Amino acid sequence: MKNLFKNFFIFLGVFLLIALLFSAFGNSNKSVEKVGLETLINQINKQEVSAIAIHDSELKITLKQGKEEIIKKEAGETFSQLIKNFNIDQTKLADIKIEVKEKEGADYWTAVILPFLLPFLLIGVLIYFMMRSVQGANNRMMSFGQSQAKEPSKENKDKITFKDVAGVKEAKEELKEVVEFLKQPQKFVEMGARIPRGVLLLGNPGTGKTLLARAVAGEADVPFFNISGSEFVEMFVGVGASRVRDLFRRAKKSSPCIVFIDEIDAVGRRRGAGLGGSHDEREQTLNQILVEMDGFEPNINVIIIAATNRPDVLDPALLRPGRFDRRVILDEPDLADRKAILQIHAKKKPLAKNVSLSRVAERTPGFSGADLANLLNEAAILATRRNKKIIEMNELFESIEKVMLGPERKSKILSDKEKKITAYHEAGHAIVAHFSLNANPVQKISIISRGQAAGFTITLPTEDKHMHTKTEFTEELSVLLAGHIIEHDIFGEVTTGSTSDLRRATNLARKLITDFGMSETLGLRTFGEKEEMIFLGSDAREQRNYSEKIAEQIDAEISSFIDKAAHQARGIIKAKKEELEKVVAILLEKETLEKEEFEEIVGARQS
Repeated sequence: MKNLFKNFFIFLGVFLLIALLFSAFGNSNKSVEKVGLETLINQINKQEVSAIAIHDSELKITLKQGKEEIIKKEAGETFSQLIKNFNIDQTKLADIKIEVKEKEGADYWTAVILPFLLPFLLIGVLIYFMMRSVQGANNRMMSFGQSQAKEPSKENKDKITFKDVAGVKEAKEELKEVVEFLKQPQKFVEMGARIPRGVLLLGNPGTGKTLLARAVAGEADVPFFNISGSEFVEMFVGVGASRVRDLFRRAKKSSPCIVFIDEIDAVGRRRGAGLGGSHDEREQTLNQILVEMDGFEPNINVIIIAATNRPDVLDPALLRPGRFDRRVILDEPDLADRKAILQIHAKKKPLAKNVSLSRVAERTPGFSGADLANLLNEAAILATRRNKKIIEMNELFESIEKVMLGPERKSKILSDKEKKITAYHEAGHAIVAHFSLNANPVQKISIISRGQAAGFTITLPTEDKHMHTKTEFTEELSVLLAGHIIEHDIFGEVTTGSTSDLRRATNLARKLITDFGMSETLGLRTFGEKEEMIFLGSDAREQRNYSEKIAEQIDAEISSFIDKAAHQARGIIKAKKEELEKVVAILLEKETLEKEEFEEIVGARQS
């Protein structure tokens, strides 16, 4: 329909252009004066006429002074009859050059045939464009069941290799084996080795699954087809299966090659589990993928790489050996990996000489590779807006806060009372964190609104930790509750600013009991059954496997953990009341305190 309208407007434009040309040619004689027959008779009698050209029913008069005139006569009347009718003296015609001009070929076509032929030509052009549009729609309909997989150009200037992917060392080693097999398959065959048919990349969003697949394409000198799982699924049953067959047919022709399927959970969900609804099209598509990967016709030198962050919903038949033999897990980058990732993304950005990517990496625990790339991009945008030529540490630190908490809300102006409450609240978090030996050290305190928070206190670990103790969790609870406690003790009541802290503290206390088995009262066991593989990056739904009596004990134990942590926080706040007041006073004056300024007030942190 879109093409039909386009062709119609093209046709209309051509028609208007032709009409304009005809109008221009038709009005070419506008500069010549039109006169009547009586004027011609008088001019002949006065011997002012030098030439007369006869064109059918039109007389073109040329006067001796060079002026031209046009006279219309009756179509059936000749010039001789006209002269006789007006009794013009023949002697006065002797000096006049009289010429009779017949219509030339171009004039004949223009005046007689073209007015009839032109509409038919225009209608024919319109029909041609309409048929062309319909033919294009038919071609698209015929290609409806063909695979939409794309193959990157070998001359791609932005080609990515393993050198452009920092961290994920084990994942790169696994995929290097795949690339090596495709380049030198005979070496593996002689040893009786069979390369895995499929490699499944598992990881949270932003950990680099697609980037790693693009690196494989850059490393391997073989065809590389990439497609998203959602591109298989259509509303018509059988189309997805047809696209799968077409994809593997193309892959077999280009063997050896790699096929990358991004977000495979869109089509590979567990059959009959109700996770994807009773969508028969999805099941048929999945069945075809299973057959193509390890059916009666084995695919030689066609390796499938797929990516997902939801392995729990995948069908078991898809995960068995012979299909996706290997599962490569991409973890969140640690400190060294974050620094390496920052170095890669900072290559094309002008950084100041005093910029320390190590400090940036220390302040970004839990950041994925995509978060780090976004951080540097935000810093570059911020420096540009400030009309700077280089990116400095200030822009990098502000970008960290923007990615973590959201942009500054300068329009959200707090009243003096709210500002004071916020200052005490954030100072309470900072004091308890600083004087708790196992809590994360304070990096920054601010009472400037960001995102949904009226203020914030950033506490970050100095090193990556993979195991945590009960003492660490208890002190973390104390830090979370410190703001609520100080509001109550200083102002006699609490505000809604502690809502997020209380929710996080309650969830953490519940995990200590139900997941980590750290409750002395309830013993060494967990509570609640969770799926074997949870959604990466999200919480699993819990199914209760305990009685109502145990549920009451869990609730009581949660309250006990929170009360102990609150008591510990209150003790630190009372003992460090003088330091607290100093921090609050400077916060109200400067609104922001960095780690160094904070430690000048309260003293260095004890290790």
